[in-house]
Amino acid sequence: MSRFSKTQTIAFSGLFIALAAVLSFFSVPISSILEIRFAIIPIAICGYMLGPVATGIVGGAADVVGYLVKPTGPFFPGFTISNIISGVIFGLMLHNRKVTLWRTLLATIIQSFAVGILLNSLWLSILYGNAFPVVLATRIVKELIMIPINTAIFMAILVPLSKSRIIPTGKKLAKSEAK
Repeated sequence: MSRFSKTQTIAFSGLFIALAAVLSFFSVPISSILEIRFAIIPIAICGYMLGPVATGIVGGAADVVGYLVKPTGPFFPGFTISNIISGVIFGLMLHNRKVTLWRTLLATIIQSFAVGILLNSLWLSILYGNAFPVVLATRIVKELIMIPINTAIFMAILVPLSKSRIIPTGKKLAKSEAK
């Protein structure tokens, strides 16, 4: 369960949907089937804060909202499924757990392999009619480059966030902290 009330969960979900949608506007194109995107950052943070169910919903909604606000190419529901799965992975791996380099790296590797390499290669192959092995080869290189970059970005955000008072811990405050 999330450490937040339903109202807080809805508010944070809306914030993460908006952040992911806005960040989806920014990408570094490398080829017609390969670009570096930044929308995964709020999805990972949401996974840490809200858990797998809420983050799966946020991931799917962020994909649809991002497309509706600024379409880039045809809408393809496979990418919405990828975003949902990414949210669930980060929620399962990071929510209610101590932020460590190894846990964050493992979550990033699992998400990169399952979604970035396998699913997104399949979707791009179907969408653009390219041979799956060709798409897969280019995406493997991109994901291997992005794993340490994303892990560093996630750690740079999650470590301070885990130490802040933004995230309720469920513990009662001591009398001196309550003032």
